[in-house]
Order: sequence, then C-alpha cells, then structure tokens
Amino acid sequence: MGLKVFNTMTRKKEAFIPLEKGKVRMYVCGPTVYNYIHIGNARPAVVFDTIRRYFEYRGFDVTYVSNFTDVDDRLINASKERHISVPEIADQFIKAFLDDVGALNVKKASFNPKATETMPEIITFIKKLVDAGYAYPVDGDVYYRTRKFRDYGKLSHQSVDDLKSGARIEIGESKEDPLDFALWKAAKPGEIKWESPWGEGRPGWHIECSAMVEKYLGETIDIHAGGTDLVFPHHENEIAQSEALHHKEMAHYWLHNGHIQINNEKMSKSIGNVILVHDLIKKFDPQVIRFFILTVQYRHPINFSDELLNDAVQAFGRLKTAYYNLDHRLKGRKTAVSDGQTDSVDQYRRSFIESMDDDFNTANAIAVLFEIVKDANVALQDEKSDAAVLSAYLDILGELSGVLGLKLADTSESILDSDVETLISRRETARKQKDFDVADELRDELKEKGIILEDTAQGVRWKRGRE
Repeated sequence: MGLKVFNTMTRKKEAFIPLEKGKVRMYVCGPTVYNYIHIGNARPAVVFDTIRRYFEYRGFDVTYVSNFTDVDDRLINASKERHISVPEIADQFIKAFLDDVGALNVKKASFNPKATETMPEIITFIKKLVDAGYAYPVDGDVYYRTRKFRDYGKLSHQSVDDLKSGARIEIGESKEDPLDFALWKAAKPGEIKWESPWGEGRPGWHIECSAMVEKYLGETIDIHAGGTDLVFPHHENEIAQSEALHHKEMAHYWLHNGHIQINNEKMSKSIGNVILVHDLIKKFDPQVIRFFILTVQYRHPINFSDELLNDAVQAFGRLKTAYYNLDHRLKGRKTAVSDGQTDSVDQYRRSFIESMDDDFNTANAIAVLFEIVKDANVALQDEKSDAAVLSAYLDILGELSGVLGLKLADTSESILDSDVETLISRRETARKQKDFDVADELRDELKEKGIILEDTAQGVRWKRGRE
C-alpha cells in the first residue's frame, strides 16, 4: 500500500512521495516562548516527533526544523510586567520548553531558529514582496496585499469574500484593505526594535516562518505541520507570502494535529483549565503522557482528564511490566531469533508498519504492541519457553515501542527481588505489631520503586509496574 498522509490542502489521503529520494524536509511551527507550554502545545511536539521517528525508521534522512517565536506582543507584555528584557523572557522559556519536551522524549530538532536571529532574512523577504507589489509600506508598517494573491484561502478552503465579512481595520492601522495583514510593525516607545528600510520596528508573526523555511529547507519542502488552529490565518498567510515570492508551492503536504480538550471542554485561560506540562510531569511519568497522546490518531481531537491519564498509567504499566519480565527472565542471556520465530516477529512488524503507513495511526500501532505483550505473557507462563522465543518478543517490543519514542526499559535503579521480599517481610511484621505508620511507609517505599502490592487471603502478592 505504501505510506499515505492526509493533506489538509486537498482534504484527502495521498501517497507520500518525497521531493528528493530518501530525504524528508519537514517544518513544524514551534511555540511563542513567553510562558511554559501547556498540554495542547505538547501534542504537536510529540506527534510530529513520532512522525519524524517513523520516517527515520523507514530509512529516510529527515531535516526537521521547528522555530521559536521570541518576539511578539505577548513577549513584550511579559517583559513589561516582569521588568526584564524580551530576550531574557525568551531564553527562560526556550530552556523550559526544551526541558519539558525533552522529558517527553522529543528528539532535538535539526534546527531551532529564532525570529530574532533571522532578522536579516525576514527583512530581505519583506523587501522582495514590496518590490514585487505584494506588500506596501505605510507610516512605518508594512502590509501584505491579500487580494493580490489569487489563491488566498486555498488551505482553509475559504473564499476571500467569506473572509472579508469578519475582517476589520483596527484603530491606528492604515491598511488598504481589511484583509491585509502586517509583515512589519513600526516600533512603539520602549519596545524592542530593529532597523529596516521602513524605519525601526519588528516583524509580524507570519513572515518569520516563511523566511525560516526558505533559509533552512528551501523554497518548496515536503511537509509543513502544526496544530489545526494554525491553518488560518498563520499557515494561510505563510502560503501567500512564500508562493507569491517563489511562484511555486510552499509545501507538498500540510499536516495538522487535532485539539486537546480538558474534561470535554476547550482549554481556555478564561475557564481556568489550562494544564502546563511543567506541572503535569511532576505528577505523572512523562512517558505515560507521551503514551497517552499517541493513543489517539493525531488528526482526531483528544480529551484529557486525570481519570483518562490514570488509565494510561495502567496501560503503559502493562507494556513496561511485560518488557521487564522478558528481560528479567532472560537475565542477559539473549539469543538470536530462531527460524520458527521469524515469521511471528515479521507479522508484528508488518502490522505496525501498516498502521503507521495509514496516516501515522499510532492508536493502531499501539494496539500491535499489546498483541505482542499478550503473546509474550503466554510464553512467560510456560517455563519451557526457550531463550530464542523470549528474545524475539523482547526485541520486537523494544524495536516498535522505540519508533513511537516510548521507553520501556527502566533506566532507574532496579530493586532486586530479594530486596522486595525483605521489605514486604518488614511490612508484614509491622502490621502484626499494629505499627501501621511503618507499614504504610514501607508500602509507599515499594510503590516509589515501581512495586505494586496486593493483599490477599493467601498472603501478599506483588508485581512490577506503576499504579
């Protein structure tokens, strides 16, 4: 069948054909770095990182660019409120972003360009649009002539006439047309600014991405991606800018992930339901958060709640437990996969690839992981299962989970079975002596080490995992 992707431009799944054989040039719109990112920002970071990983798994050389918007109204307002400079605000939250997505196992981009470091290219890009008649300066501002670009609205599938009804000219603006948008904004007193042919000022939001795409990836790229909220106006305006200047399509495929809702409501500051990743990873294993995001195919909306995330804790725990049990049973005595196991392993791999080839359906790909776990658990219950069988399950589970960026191997200090039994024995002694505080402390200690206790009539049972 081959890899198919849903192209927002055509609103249908299309066969993926790279512009250059064996290579993928991919641009993903990054955050505006004025605050910590929320769970909605984390979704595109995780989703498109996974898509990048899959391309690499299939043998493609991927150049992955994701920008930082480090100057805009929100950064300027934060600077005024906190009495520190815009670059200081940006640096603080760029570091926070990299820490947060790093915890979610998002790979480093090939390039993370900043708007402030791309200023010469942005100014040159705007000047070329002015020279071509697609933009015009007025009172230190520069605006894009939207109606001059005949295909405006083709990504969001809206007509110019429909868009005009909702457009207006704000106080202080001197546009020719309400639909025109700013490429350059004249500096206001006390604001951060740069020299330009039109006077001191700073770039508009949309122009930075057009300039960065051209600088790092070229005039036409394979994939341009981001959240569905960016389709209009951001990506629509990028297309207008870039295609007016280069007279060729900006991106061959446009990919957009769906929204995240919080308890079935839209995430909003006014509602007060914005969940910051910075806070969330203090409560939940970041790998569980990544797993949760990938349990829904990227284009579909996803609902977030503590209850659903706790379900993900249980589900991800089953994957980790199976991986641990296979590794523990082998005790480092892995062996080559036998001929009898090759067909079974290949079938899992084929099913996984078939799922991911269908517009990166991670939900179905994860279902394949659980098929492996189910069969592996049967093999683990059979004391006669040889090392080749167990090694086959361990290898394929590690391989395919790794494509999704999921870490199943516990890199923390493992507690030995004998130590678990010792702590359980101490807990039982404390309970018999009715020293319940000590008993609870020992249970909590075991829980922190990933040991789950179950008190039964036959005694205490335990297993490795996370509640």
